[in-house]
Amino acid sequence: MNKDEFTITKEKIPGGLKFKLKGRVNSANASSIQYNLDEALKEGAKRIILNMLLVEFLSSAGIRVILKAHKDLVKIGGTFGIEQPSENVRNVLGMVALSEMLI
Repeated sequence: MNKDEFTITKEKIPGGLKFKLKGRVNSANASSIQYNLDEALKEGAKRIILNMLLVEFLSSAGIRVILKAHKDLVKIGGTFGIEQPSENVRNVLGMVALSEMLI
């Protein structure tokens, strides 16, 4: 995989969608993630999970997208979470005190 390559795949889960992210989550691809999450909400998803096992880097732009999705789902009585965070993702979320809320 090219060091700048990023992929996002989605799969249906009960009540919503799971997105598997791979690569670096940064300002170059945050809008793509945001688009996918917004579309999921428009389609009626009440539950969204981000699998971040293969995420090598998480920037502030990625954190903003994650927080917006969390806020949007809470507002409609849904749930949002991160599963299998990579060590880097876990460290970043821990540094900004979001681990307990999102993982």
